[in-house]
Amino acid sequence: MTEWDIKKLRILRTLAEQGTVTRAAEALHMTPSAVSQQLTNLARQLGVVLLEAEGRRVRLTDAAHLVLRHTEAVFAQLERADAELAGYLAGDTGEVRVGAFSTAVPALVVPAVAALRRTHPGVEVRVRETEAAEAYELLSAGGVDLALSLTAHAPTARDPRFTRVALLEDPLDVALPPGHPLAAAPGLRLADLSGDPWIYGGSGPWSEIARSACEAAGFVPEQAHSASGWTAILAMVEAGMGVALVPRMVSSRASGGTIRVLAHDRPTRHVIAAVRRGAESAPALSHVLAALREVASARR
Repeated sequence: MTEWDIKKLRILRTLAEQGTVTRAAEALHMTPSAVSQQLTNLARQLGVVLLEAEGRRVRLTDAAHLVLRHTEAVFAQLERADAELAGYLAGDTGEVRVGAFSTAVPALVVPAVAALRRTHPGVEVRVRETEAAEAYELLSAGGVDLALSLTAHAPTARDPRFTRVALLEDPLDVALPPGHPLAAAPGLRLADLSGDPWIYGGSGPWSEIARSACEAAGFVPEQAHSASGWTAILAMVEAGMGVALVPRMVSSRASGGTIRVLAHDRPTRHVIAAVRRGAESAPALSHVLAALREVASARR
């Protein structure tokens, strides 16, 4: 039977994820030469060619992709073994590292942690605010145990590395300055605000969401001001500098102006949690997932 080396298989998977030997080495905290040497040894052990030169880079062969398909199942089973062992050793205690995007931290993670302190005081949660791309890199590399993100910015449901858990539909409301002529208008539509100056991020996921929502309503928003933080966006709206789309998870922070629920063509974003496939049965992690589901259910 072929000898399978888990450490070397993990290096191969990281190379497939990162695309280059240099980036794989950085993710694994190894030198590029050490990565290359380990993969050469793995190819020798398996008796197949795993990498082919492509200019100054390398590409994975068909044999490498075949190995990786089976590797994902192996890693998932090892995660399940770790989860069961953790449950045997620790019972209802343990540490769970959570990577979450900014609005999810106060709206979902903090209430979940507060609930866990009452129901499962032995579970310790460590929170790290991250963008979606970083959260999934950390999750894949073992830097966090659970990632919270929007579905639009998560790997697909077919990604064999992760198990996804749907948490919440988060509608987008519109924030209007004090005295806006449409503040009390019945049946407000997003298109009714096509002539207003808009406030949204200059780049990144939220910029894409705001522009896409307006374009789906039939207009291109005039970006009068750019901000990435909700405190800044709401402050500018309240100062009469423009209008903005605001997730329901943060609209409660508005202290001035008017938050209107759109009667029609209301955009919605979807929040999910993801864990490494097979790890969801770990006791501490399952408690955190349950607490997040309860908070999300209460918000609905």
